[in-house]
Amino acid sequence: MGKSLNVIAQQLVDNNKKVQLIYAFNGTGKTRLSREFKSLLVPKVDGDTELEESEVIVKKLLYYNAFTEDLFYWDNDIENDAKPKLLIRPNSFTRWIFEEQGQDRNIISIFQHYTDDKLTPHFNEEYSIKDKNDNDVTVGSFTEITFSYERGHDKRSNNIKISKGEESNFVWSVFYSLIEQVIEVLNVAEPTDRETNQFDQLEYVFIDDPVTSLDDNHLIELAVNLAGLIKLSALTDLKFIITTHNPLFYNVLFNELSNSDRSTGYNSHRHFKWYRLEKKEEGTYELIDRLKDSPFSYHLFLINEIEKAIETDQVYKYHFNFFRNILEKTATFLGYSDWAELLLPVKGTRDAYVKRILNLSSHSKHSGEEIVELTNDDKNVIRHLMNEINEIYRFKKFIKGGNE
Repeated sequence: MGKSLNVIAQQLVDNNKKVQLIYAFNGTGKTRLSREFKSLLVPKVDGDTELEESEVIVKKLLYYNAFTEDLFYWDNDIENDAKPKLLIRPNSFTRWIFEEQGQDRNIISIFQHYTDDKLTPHFNEEYSIKDKNDNDVTVGSFTEITFSYERGHDKRSNNIKISKGEESNFVWSVFYSLIEQVIEVLNVAEPTDRETNQFDQLEYVFIDDPVTSLDDNHLIELAVNLAGLIKLSALTDLKFIITTHNPLFYNVLFNELSNSDRSTGYNSHRHFKWYRLEKKEEGTYELIDRLKDSPFSYHLFLINEIEKAIETDQVYKYHFNFFRNILEKTATFLGYSDWAELLLPVKGTRDAYVKRILNLSSHSKHSGEEIVELTNDDKNVIRHLMNEINEIYRFKKFIKGGNE
């Protein structure tokens, strides 16, 4: 029986685990779950502006989701086309981490590690400008970031507008640096000995799909580092909820968090719980507990999802994403350099199939486009390909909670 996201959020609170890891496909409702979780912990009171999106730390909760990136927005300097800069909406957590803790150097180091060691953020110092009425207006320090590309030999490309993926990396670097600081503070057992008491009420860190624009090597490293950071907080009351649609990130976190660590007091059996969030009919959801197939048989689940969609005639564009994902992972496992080689034995025109898969599995910026119904011809293609791939490569059948 499906449940509302509010009930799922309450279930996460009631489980009272140190860390809860949730796998869910894109569009399932991970970000909405984080919002429900926030409203459950800190109900909004009429007229209470403290809980607007400008805050990331809200009393009991520190959260990272799609809204966190909205704290940063571009001034493209359209008038002069000279100095695009990333602006920071006023909020307490960036003020604390930049101004009070001086974490700008650490953030730059983290950002460069995951992107390019020559791509350099520059934080502004306080300055004054004239408004339209010729009045002096003060712009506070650490409210703007510009980027340059350091080429060596005193050469640099200034005022670069970085890519969306690099921007996501930057926001995550700020957030990760904050988590490090929070854990360092809370690891001081006696509250009166802590350098700040603003985290004393903090109970949860909710992380919804951190940087997914990373290559596999960096994504693995990020997962390992995050798991290590969580283990460092084992003796505190801080709890973590992590949601992701990325199978590799999920797998690495699962493996890391499944290992106990005596040096930190982290015990996987006592502290760790994992799930899959599944969207049911009529806007309800199910949080499936302790999957026996977790984490390595997600590709069998993808096959099952495609076959179920074919059987019920509910095939959408995103099922081609699933199918391509299956081919890519299978090709890697079998040692093929290109997933298209797996289609060589398939009956029909291979190149036409490859082209159609590429067109229909291309990632769209707007998730709404992913649920557009396909033509009957497209549905017949995925039905044929699924039958052929199953026949040729003999995938085992997926059973809920395990596989044959």
